[in-house]
Formats: sequence, structure tokens, C-alpha cells
Amino acid sequence: GMVSNWTKIPPPLFKKVVIVLIDALRDDFVFGSKGKQFMPYTTQVVEKGTSYSFIAEAKPPTVTMPRIKALMTGSIPGFIDVVVNLNSPALLDDNLIWQAKIAGKRIIFYGDDTWVKLFPKHFVEYDGTTSFFVSDFTEVDDNVTRHLDRVLKREDWDLLILHYLGLDHIGHVTGPNSPLVGPKLREMDNILKKIHISLLSKEETSLPNLLVVCGDHGMSETGSHGGSSEGEVHTPLLFISSAFGKRSAPLAQPEHVQQTDLASTLAIGLGLPISRNSVGNLILPVVGGKTMREQLRFVHLNGFQLSRLLQENTPAYEKDPGYEHFKIAEKSHRNWIKLYLEGNNSEILLNLGKKVLKQYLEALKTLSSSLSKQVAQYDIYSMMVGTVIIMEVLILLLLSVPKALSKRAEFEVPLSPPLFSLLFYLMCLMLCAVHVIVCTSAESLCYFCSMSWFTAVGVMMLISALMCGILSAIAKIFENYRLPVKNPVVSSYNWSEIDVLILAGTIGHVLSLGASSFIEEEHQTWYFLINTLCLVLCQELCRNNFLLKECDPQHSTNVKQNFDSIGESSECKNIDVPAANNSKLGKATSSSEFIKGSNKWVSLATPWIILICCRLLRSLNQTGVQWAHRPDFGHWLTSSEHKSELSFLAAVSLLVIFFLVQRRCSLVSKIAMALGLLGVYSYRAAIGNVAFPWQHGGKDISKGITEARFVYVFVLGIVFTGTKDLLKSQVISADSNTKSTGLWEMYSGLVLLAALLFRPHNLPVLVFCLLIQTMMTKYIWIPLKFDAAQITIMHYWFGQAFFYFQGNSNGIATVDISAGFVGLDSYVEIPAIFLTAFATYAGPFLWAIHLLCYLSSEVSR
Repeated sequence: GMVSNWTKIPPPLFKKVVIVLIDALRDDFVFGSKGKQFMPYTTQVVEKGTSYSFIAEAKPPTVTMPRIKALMTGSIPGFIDVVVNLNSPALLDDNLIWQAKIAGKRIIFYGDDTWVKLFPKHFVEYDGTTSFFVSDFTEVDDNVTRHLDRVLKREDWDLLILHYLGLDHIGHVTGPNSPLVGPKLREMDNILKKIHISLLSKEETSLPNLLVVCGDHGMSETGSHGGSSEGEVHTPLLFISSAFGKRSAPLAQPEHVQQTDLASTLAIGLGLPISRNSVGNLILPVVGGKTMREQLRFVHLNGFQLSRLLQENTPAYEKDPGYEHFKIAEKSHRNWIKLYLEGNNSEILLNLGKKVLKQYLEALKTLSSSLSKQVAQYDIYSMMVGTVIIMEVLILLLLSVPKALSKRAEFEVPLSPPLFSLLFYLMCLMLCAVHVIVCTSAESLCYFCSMSWFTAVGVMMLISALMCGILSAIAKIFENYRLPVKNPVVSSYNWSEIDVLILAGTIGHVLSLGASSFIEEEHQTWYFLINTLCLVLCQELCRNNFLLKECDPQHSTNVKQNFDSIGESSECKNIDVPAANNSKLGKATSSSEFIKGSNKWVSLATPWIILICCRLLRSLNQTGVQWAHRPDFGHWLTSSEHKSELSFLAAVSLLVIFFLVQRRCSLVSKIAMALGLLGVYSYRAAIGNVAFPWQHGGKDISKGITEARFVYVFVLGIVFTGTKDLLKSQVISADSNTKSTGLWEMYSGLVLLAALLFRPHNLPVLVFCLLIQTMMTKYIWIPLKFDAAQITIMHYWFGQAFFYFQGNSNGIATVDISAGFVGLDSYVEIPAIFLTAFATYAGPFLWAIHLLCYLSSEVSR
């Protein structure tokens, strides 16, 4: 009888609850200098009013939909929710909204339509706004605020939820240090003031009202979110109510709590059951004004729910430290109840109550920690099966690459013979036996084990066939090596330092992905590889220019002829090496005569120039995890104090881009490129990133839709011109020069699109990309006559490095989704996805297209 009374749901503590969720609200926006400057009313309530302030820690992924789930269910969502975030399905887990509806609470919601998708048919009234059109800073919030005056006057609701998106959109487009952040915070402060005053004016003597202010996540120093940096995971959490006593002492540093704690705390406050899968703890100060008996009852309810969840998910739950602590606290609670019922009101009862409360809080903390760790338990067996298949396919492709890149361009995957070999059937039987053993002994649910036996056997056959194919390919390679060599001079292949570096670097990078720390800091691997590549290229150039005369005169003659071809193809008449036969060349020429004029020294300086460019690019954007918080040149440029410097850099970068791209374009494309680049600057000036000389203040700032669409017209025009030339070379006349020109014009159109989508401080990345491509083509790849495989791997390396030079990382927080809305006045899914993807992967994509242009021009040569 006593235990059943303990678990009975207590009556509510608050009559009405208003939750104001401000998307991307960082803790320093409220508790820091910006809070004092732009949110004076909220700051006053926090420091002197009847409120409790906390810093809520959100678990990654810090995107909206998983954070809403955490706030309302108290559970920790997984990373799959990042994908689901784009189109949120209905939430089926037990949650606060569902419990409130079952209890007859009337819920009204205005704001991000993710809530409407997660909780369909739960709200008596709602108005959803789209969260993906990040160029909208004002209307998306005005559509929420316009309902406030009417709703606050009504009495026909119990829970009001408001989700404001404007601050998040400003962060995505202009970053946390934007001048637009302050006015938006002031707007939010006025809204909170209106709600708080309205709630105070309508309070009755029975139950007080509660205002909760929180953020779903913060934002990084670039304005994005999704990762685990301090700015992204720390959000303010305010509880404001007349039920709390006024603060006498000055506010200390806010206490840290978990974001999942809100679900348990609100459930107790509204008199609802705590969500079944919640791992959150009750935030005790919110109920600290109640009697000791009520406080103990609240924490016991929380502990009972967590211990029951532990029993459902852990076979050996009785040995868990949190469960043991809870049982000890429960026993002490019984003793306290006995003293209380005996009418003992002495100090002994109060001290014992504080002791029991402390025991409960320790038990809650340990139970919550144990349950949170279970979220990190993965389906190891299914992951291993998928990894084995991927590795087998990768090895098979690597074994086939040499033939695919040879002159005969063969691509042979020997799968037929293995299907009939004894080894194939033995492997199938062995793998099926392992599958039976694993699936019958697994304690937790396994995705691969849940598949039908027909599908599982098919997977086992695929693994066996791939393994036998790999063994057959290796056997064929050894068999070819054993065959007698008819022409040793032609057949032998000498591995150069470049070949060793390319092979070792590529394999080393693949192996490094087995460690999470190398994945987090993958940019360091690529920076190291391209720096090493530049040093090896420098050695190769020095050898060919100075050292090969004595050891290999024939090779020296070839190098001379290669550099002569540069002068002819690029119309550099200053290269003038007299013709000579091989016998005279060995006697009459010196090492300085291989490349005459300045081109020789430019080629020798090219690797060092590339190294300098890469070092400058590394300083532009800090990325990764460990050092992402450090200041970089990009942050300096994007601060409002350095707008003139950013404008100058953007203008110079656009001029250099035009100079580097136009050299192989037709006259029409050159004019289109010039007007398009002018439109890029006009767009950035229109949205306030850079300044026109005649622009004063921010009164001319707009969304830049007209300017961006102006650029899109030229992008499509240039790409169309290139496509026309490409089709002409394939259909009408087999002209390789026309084909090469068409590819280059398509490439030029994509460069113009990248210039539009890149933020102004990232335009130097595009400049250095084009500069490095130009210099390596003219001074390294052509004279040294690298083969297609070597040049392909070099393009791949530089493409990956430029992905990180843009400021990207392997975390979703660095994805600049504002690029998906350049030139759009509403959310259109397909263009937004394409533009975001292109802006994110512009580096690798541009290097891949340049590879096609280069190989095409080499064929024509």
C-alpha cells in the first residue's frame, strides 16, 4: 500500500506553462555581454527576479529535430535523426506532449513545423512555419508573434509552445557575430517581457504560472550547428515563475544540467507521468520551494522511472551501482516516512530528510549515466558484415585498377570461376554456421539477424564470392609475374619517389580512417600529404633540370623537348632552345640550357609557391574538432569592423578569378563571366557582406534575390555554351580541340557558380584553387610527363585538401546551408539540396572537372 502511494502521480505545481524555444540560442547570448546589451529585461529577471537559470548541455547531433525529441521525451536521439531531420516522421515514443494530451491538457503551438510533423493531432491550435528557408529573418518570427496578443488573453489552454527560428537563420547566413544578431535578441527580449507580464497579471491564488525559455541547440563560430563544440551544445534554460523566491545574492555562474532533464521536470510540474524512456533527472531547484515530503516524493518518482527503464534494458540490473544506490535511498526514505507519520518534527527529521534527498540525487545521477551509456551500444555484428563487404569490393577494385588505367583500358573482375570452386561452398557453409551461432546467442536485437534466412544466405554468398574473386585476382597477378619476359626494357617498370608516395599516402589515409581521432582531424592528413607531394615534386624538378645530364643524356633530351612543347602550346616565345642532335647535345649543352628564360625558374619555384598558398589557406579557416575554436583569418575578415578589408579582398579575388578562367573561353563566355562576377559582388553587397563605394549604412541591405538570379543566368549561359561545343565535337565533327574548349567552358560556368555560393572570405580558396591548377598544369604535369594514374591521384589529393580549405570538416556543423537559398525567395527542395551539396563539395568537384579538362587537352595534344 505504501509503495503504490509513492508512485501515484502528484497534482500539478503550475496552472499554465509557456515554453519559448529560441532556435540556436547560445548560452552567452543570455548570460554574456550580448545578453546584458540586447536582452535587458531577461537579464534583470535572471539576476534579480523570481527565476532559476541553468546551462543545458545538448548531446550531438545538435540539429533541431533530435533536440526537440530530447526535450520532450528525455531520451538521447541517435545520429540517424540527422537524416530524418529533413522530413520528420511522427514521434511514436512516449513523450510529454502525448502525456499532456491524454491528461486532457489543451496545447497550442506556433513556430517550426517540425513540431507539427512530430506530434500530429496533438495540438488544439497550431500554425507551422518552414525551418529550411534560412534567408527569412523576420517573417518566420512575425508569423509566430502575430498570434500572441490574442492567445495570451484567452483562458482555454494549459500549455503554449512557441518556436522562433529567426536567430538560427541569421546564424546560418551571417554568423554569431553579425550585426543582425543584436536586434533579433532585442526582439526576443520584448516578446519574453510581454509573455511574462501577461502571465503575472492572470495568476490566481491557487496555482502560479511558469515561463520556460530555452534553445534547442547553440551555434558554432561560423553560425552552423550539428557538432559538439561548446557554442553548439551549451544553451540557456530559464524557469521564470512567481512560485520562486526573489534572488537575494548576485547570480553566480549558472549550474550545468542535461537538456534531457527538462522532460522530467516539466512532467512533475504539470502533474504528468515521466516519459517511459526518459534518462533525465528532476531539476531540484524548480521544486525546491515545496515541503521535504513533496520533494522526496518527486525524486522517488524520478528514481522509480529510471530504475524500471534500467530493468527493461539491462539483464544484470541488480548489480548496477545506480540501482543499488536507489534501493538504499528508498530504504532510508521508508525510515523517514515512519518518523514523519509519528509526528516527529524535530531537527533530526529535517537532517534525515536532507540526507535521503542527497542519496536520491546521487542515485538519479548514476542511473541516468548508466542509461545514457547504453545509447552508445551499436549493432556490432551488422556493422562488421557491412564493413567486410565494403572492404572486399574496395580490394577487388584496387586489384583491377592497373589494367583499367593501362593503354588497353581493361576492367576484369574474375567472379565466374570462384562460383564453382570448392572454396566458395566451404566459405558459404562456414559463414552460415557463424550467422546461426551469433543470432541465437545475441542478447540484444540485431538488424542482420532480423532479416529473412533467404536474404541472409544471399549476403553470405556475396561475401564468399567476393573473397574467392580477390584470391583469384591475386593468383592471376602472381601467375603473370612468373611468365617469361619477352622485352625486359619495355616490360620493366621503375618505381619513382612519386609512385611510392602516391601509393603509401593513399593506403595510409585509408588505414587512418580506422581511428576516430584521425577522422575528426582528417584535414591534417591531407595537408601533410600535399605538402609532402610538393617537396617530392620539387626534388623531381631539380633532378630533371640539373642532375640528369651526366647520368642519362637521352632522358635530358626528352625533358628539353617537353619544355619546348610548353612554349609552343602556350605561345611563350621566350623559350628558345636550339635544335641539336643527340651526340652534340651531350657535349655542347649544359644543364642551364634545358629550359631557357624565366620559365625554368618559375617551374622550380612552383612547388614552393603551392606550399605558400596551402599555408595561407590553412590560416583562413580553422576546422576539425580540437582546434576549431581557435581564431582564424576568416573570423577576422567576417567581423563587422573589417568590412572594408573583406570588400577589397573579395573584389581582388573576383578579378583574379576572371583572369585565370577567361584564357581558354570564347569571347561570349568571357563577357558572360565578367558580368557574372560583377553580379557576384553585387549580390554580396546587397545582403550586406561587402560594401559598394556608394553604399551608406545598412539601409540598402536586401535579400539579393535579383542579383543572384542575374548571376544564375550567366552560369546557365556559359554551361550551355560549353555543352553545345561538347555535343558538337561528339556528333557533328570529331574535333578534340572543340571538345576540350567545351569542357573548359562548362568548368568556367561551375567556377562562377562556386564564386556566387562561397562566402566572401572564402573567395581566396577559389583563387588559389585555380592558380595551383594552372601552375601545376604548365610547369609540372606537362614537362614531367606524368601518366594518367599519377595525375588522377594528385587531383584527388588536392580536391580533398580543398574540401577542408573551405572550412569543411567531417562534422555536419560546418555544412553551410545558407548556400542552398541563394537567389530563392521560398523553400524549394531540389534546388536547395543541389546548391548546398555543390557549395559543400565544390573543392573536390572542381578538381574532378579540371581532371577531365586536362586529360581531354592531353588527348588533343
